[in-house]
Amino acid sequence: MSYNLLKGKRGIIFGALDAKSIAWKVAEKAHEEGAVFTLSNTPIALRFGELKELSVKCNSEIIPADATNVSELEYVFRRSTEIFGGKIDFVLHSIGMSMNVRKSREYDNLDYNFYQKTIDISAMSFHKMIQVAKKLDAISDWGSIVALSYIAAQRTLYRYNDMADAKAMLESIARSFGYIYGREKNVRINTISQSPTRTTAGSGVKGIDALIDFTDRMSPLGNATAEECADFCIVLFSDLSRKVTMQNIFHDGGFSGMGMSLKAMTQYKKCLEDE
Repeated sequence: MSYNLLKGKRGIIFGALDAKSIAWKVAEKAHEEGAVFTLSNTPIALRFGELKELSVKCNSEIIPADATNVSELEYVFRRSTEIFGGKIDFVLHSIGMSMNVRKSREYDNLDYNFYQKTIDISAMSFHKMIQVAKKLDAISDWGSIVALSYIAAQRTLYRYNDMADAKAMLESIARSFGYIYGREKNVRINTISQSPTRTTAGSGVKGIDALIDFTDRMSPLGNATAEECADFCIVLFSDLSRKVTMQNIFHDGGFSGMGMSLKAMTQYKKCLEDE
């Protein structure tokens, strides 16, 4: 069901890869809610992903760019405002990657070259994106910027490794830039701490199935799906959230507030009995 929450809104969605990605779901929902937007991802992601299909479905132009490259980000924002004939109303940052995680390196045995890339891709790109937008004055007053985070920014989760550091930095950037951009342009900046989600990238992480099962048993409402996360992104893009900024909002079925659930304890006891 559409509520026209984004009717007349213009945006940029970074990070859609295929139908499993949250950014893809956000694009579909934004289109349903009346928004127009451009899509951006790296050239290599465009070769291996399915973004052209989404582009056709949403009537959106694809602007290839490396989000760690300032000049390429400048082109994305300039080209987007050129296409729309005006400023941007919302931006989604759905970008993250760690070679240390992919190669199952433990936190006390990180490859530091990989570590720097993790920070640059997964967090610093957010700062670069916002700084470019602000310097170009590309975002409308009362615009909304959203990035996707994870609870590992606050709590230690086995195997999340250097991505946890990147997410902590991502959330800090949202607060620091949220203050500056808010006071000057009324632009709000928030992060969404989403349940573990079986995206294409997430599916490649060793142990993801066990993690998803655990968090689902722990959460009173169960895990939040990619589609449900997209719905929440739409609310944060819309005028319904005009006074929400500098927040990290948990969208995880209540997992972040739990210590131990009945389902998780029952499963744990079964494992003890099987020993």
